Amino acid sequence: MTAADDEDFLWLGPNAAEAGAEIVGSKAAGLSRIARLGLPVPPAFALPTSLCAEVCADPDHAADLVARPLRAGLGRLESAMGGRLGDRRAPLLVSVRSGAKDSMPGMLATVLDVGLEPDAVQGLIRRTGDPRLAWDSRRRFLETWAVVVGGASPAPFAEALADMIRAEGVADESELDSEALERLAGRFRDLAAACGSLAPDVAEDQLAQAALAVFRSWESPKAKEYRRLNRLDDRAGTAVAVQAMVFGNAGRRSGAGVAFTRDPATGVKGLYLDFLFDAQGEDVVSGRRTPLGAEQLGARLPDVLKALGDGAARLEAEFRDAQDIEFTVDDGRLWFLQTRSAKRTPRAALRIAVDLVREGVINEATALARVAGIDPDSAAASRFAQPAPAAARAIPASPGVASGRAVFDSARAKTLARSSPVILVRREPATEDIEGFSAAAGILTAVGGRTAHAAVVARHMGRPCVVGCRELVLDEDETGAAAALAGRALREGDWISIDGETGEISLGRREIVSERPEADLAEIARWRAAATSAAAVSPQL
Repeated sequence: MTAADDEDFLWLGPNAAEAGAEIVGSKAAGLSRIARLGLPVPPAFALPTSLCAEVCADPDHAADLVARPLRAGLGRLESAMGGRLGDRRAPLLVSVRSGAKDSMPGMLATVLDVGLEPDAVQGLIRRTGDPRLAWDSRRRFLETWAVVVGGASPAPFAEALADMIRAEGVADESELDSEALERLAGRFRDLAAACGSLAPDVAEDQLAQAALAVFRSWESPKAKEYRRLNRLDDRAGTAVAVQAMVFGNAGRRSGAGVAFTRDPATGVKGLYLDFLFDAQGEDVVSGRRTPLGAEQLGARLPDVLKALGDGAARLEAEFRDAQDIEFTVDDGRLWFLQTRSAKRTPRAALRIAVDLVREGVINEATALARVAGIDPDSAAASRFAQPAPAAARAIPASPGVASGRAVFDSARAKTLARSSPVILVRREPATEDIEGFSAAAGILTAVGGRTAHAAVVARHMGRPCVVGCRELVLDEDETGAAAALAGRALREGDWISIDGETGEISLGRREIVSERPEADLAEIARWRAAATSAAAVSPQL
């Protein structure tokens, strides 16, 4: 990886030398390796993790700390892309993303469409000929900035979007035309201004403030809690990756998705995919919308699905582990945005380790190191002892079964879980609920997909999770005061049961039994015995 002469930033690309994740974060390190494989990656540069501690420790001078490296990195990015940040004729837009040494899905800040100042909206229309794309990106940017950088509540923006959808008589935001989106962008601007969270009109100021927001998100409550739960180093900090935007919201031949090379719930080999047409990546990983699968992507864009499958196989071979890949399709062209070792259940971890050894990808010693901290009992597959009628169905996102009392608030979940198992019931799987996830026996949501960041976290924690339940209705403030499941009232304290394998939801308390993956455990025990025997013999040689 090659830095500028003053070594303020690190360029990511096919000709860059490798730098460790402790320097540029796991996201940027992964991007560089993807690019070196020849897979399509939008150009990017990174500010190192070492800046994070300085920014957080010295807020009065934080802007000065990032100014020079951002100018240097942006200059190289503009040269590579043939555009200028915020330009009215050839605008360059960028994403500003986090990237710690250890993956922290959804815990740190991301700001997309940075550089989309008012003049640049017209520039984007001129460049693409697509006013709908420009105004959709503008309204997304205004909302994301207000919430992520300005700390505003997302509720007024969600309400304004819902009002526009109703007024236009369409099914969802993907059906809003450019005129409606222009009006929505105006409404979002007014909402942001009213709460003091309006993005600056100067593109360079947007970039600087977005970078600082990403660095500061390292100290957010949910990020701290995630590090505590996962025993991660608090001192390392996050890097900031600045990458040229590609547009998944550019129409019917565009979209965004997440793919795993193996099922992160069971470990079975095969592409495990969530995708949304005419969407940006945050739509998928936030859990706000319920995505489609590989079949729907392949039906409309078969060449993209094939290229994705081929690229995923190459990435798994390169990293010698199951991968979690984020990607965007811009008018039929596939772009890889991230790869990382996939978060997985203990059960999946055992299966993947055994299979990778059998496939000759890793040796037994490497596999033993990967499963060293896994309690065999945590890898057990749980199921209900007796069948029961399903009251509703959802998308299975994390395996296992759970019975517990319904609770609609993460703080309440922590309290009630001390005396009884609870099922955390939410509209969408939000990463802000991480404390509730930790306390709950299981999670149920009304919207979202299997690869939403919070669903990924639930799997890693070993919590059964079902998402996208259309038969679950919650009141606007999610207090549970007017909740219903399949037309029946659902109150806090009511017993419900969820099945993370089938997606079925039933009423009442159910008995649970567990079955350990004995074949995989026996194989791993054989490896350990062979390693112990070899260690005992070697001193005598």
